[in-house]
Amino acid sequence: MTSKKKKGLGKGLSALFGEQKKTENTTKIEQINQKALIGELSRNKYQPRTIFDESKLEELSNSIKKNGMIQPIAVRKKKSSSEPYEIVAGERRWLAAQKAGLHEVPITILDLNDSETLEVAIVENIQREDLNIIEEAKGYKRLNEEFGYDQDKIAIMMSRSRSHISNTLRLLNLPKDIIAMIEQGELTAGQARPLIGMPNASSIAEEIVAKKLSARSIENIKKKNTKSFTIDPNVFEAQRDIERSIGLKVTIQNKKNNSGKLTIEYKNLDQLEFLSKILKNKTKT
Repeated sequence: MTSKKKKGLGKGLSALFGEQKKTENTTKIEQINQKALIGELSRNKYQPRTIFDESKLEELSNSIKKNGMIQPIAVRKKKSSSEPYEIVAGERRWLAAQKAGLHEVPITILDLNDSETLEVAIVENIQREDLNIIEEAKGYKRLNEEFGYDQDKIAIMMSRSRSHISNTLRLLNLPKDIIAMIEQGELTAGQARPLIGMPNASSIAEEIVAKKLSARSIENIKKKNTKSFTIDPNVFEAQRDIERSIGLKVTIQNKKNNSGKLTIEYKNLDQLEFLSKILKNKTKT
């Protein structure tokens, strides 16, 4: 049963991306160029994209007003009577169609399971409009954790090198503030990647942004910092655990003799008071 569904997925992707041809692998496509009321469609719970550029949505909306919606929205059926279709790919077109005042939109119905829906959503975003690298990494992570795809399988499916998948996933090990910088376009993945595992990554990231440092400069900073401090994977994991526990940025600088310094950053007095209460409660216990 699984192999049959996988056989049809390639055909579904081809039709989705405008490359439909008559072949034997048509099991994924039930009907083409049907129409549905715009309110009958619901968001894709597996959509990897979390940020939609408002200006680009406006441009797409204006285009739809002028030319209509040329490409159908790919959907799959759901059991809900009020919203019988879940968007597989084309959420930007759906949002833009609403802005354009459309009451109905063309749809292509695909027969996909959950993992295939996530596959198509990621591929569609990568091919149509580049995903934010962090969104791409989170999509790969979901394929791994929720559907059991290893990096080799993801690489083959996405037509990417295994090293690209691995390096992209590694970005999720960065502190949350650095991840936010990447998402906001302040840092590139190339600038941020050398910071993975560094004890003072956040302060270096701020320096990179402020001084617009080159990749060579970042590598020099990394070499300079790693001379004084060793980066033990266990220490790095402890740093992440503490951050997840208290919700504040934590830096652990561990020297070769296993002495070092733990720094907790706060941005306002409320966070300082919160931290103070945590430490007091820990002391009492």
